[in-house]
Amino acid sequence: MREIHSSEITSVVRELCIKANMVLPQTLESLIKDKTQEETFGLAKNVLGDICDNITCAKEINVPICQDTGMAVVFIELGQDVHITGDVLEDAVNEGVRQGYIDGKLRCSIVADPLKRVNTNDNTPCVLHLKVVKGDKVKITVAPKGFGSENMSAMKMFTPSATVDDIVNFVVNQVNTAGSNPCPPIVVGVGIGGDFEHCAYLAKKALCRDVSKRNDDPFYADIEKTMLDKINELGIGPQGFGGKTTALCVNIEQYPTHIAGLPVSVNIGCHVTRHSSKII
Repeated sequence: MREIHSSEITSVVRELCIKANMVLPQTLESLIKDKTQEETFGLAKNVLGDICDNITCAKEINVPICQDTGMAVVFIELGQDVHITGDVLEDAVNEGVRQGYIDGKLRCSIVADPLKRVNTNDNTPCVLHLKVVKGDKVKITVAPKGFGSENMSAMKMFTPSATVDDIVNFVVNQVNTAGSNPCPPIVVGVGIGGDFEHCAYLAKKALCRDVSKRNDDPFYADIEKTMLDKINELGIGPQGFGGKTTALCVNIEQYPTHIAGLPVSVNIGCHVTRHSSKII
């Protein structure tokens, strides 16, 4: 049994909160740069160029890529041979979020109650997803989620008679409804299967997949491509000004479901689809 003190968890979460808000994953940054070269509509090309400049400036002067530094979503894969000593894991994670957002001078956007609307002033609590896995390591991923894109999420409980085309149309229509609100070009996370809440989790998890990687199942990889092509045919374009670059990629995560159901969820990430990981 390997022992890890909770202070180490706190330290890593603090580090990842700051890093994720200031440095995009390299593959996502490269994809945006590639799309800048491919875009043929002048205004769209200029907007993508401005986005690239913003990403570079954020790294150079150590400031957030976007002023909405998001609600901290934390995914932890906890090895079953690890014993956390010190504080309770959830408390250690929230302390890391508190330190990261205060020390990193990141915008604190979380209210303690959804109706009373009083700010917690330290961006806690986070949303924590915990999975126990084999081994003696702990993998921590912090994915700050801005709400311009989060508010464009949707879910539908299809019946099993729904076709692939029905699902594709649902996702494409949701992006069309979202328009410029999620700050395109976007990353689209799609969850298919599970039950009501697990389906939404799948869509959020999908946003943390490297944009250079397609679904392991060729059947779903083909659906990802179909969705991406149809979304980009909408012509919404970067920041809603038109063009062929509305989405950068579509990531689908699937899970077994009940014989009577077919849940599908859509979680949209803006061009600043941030996440950063570290293994302890």
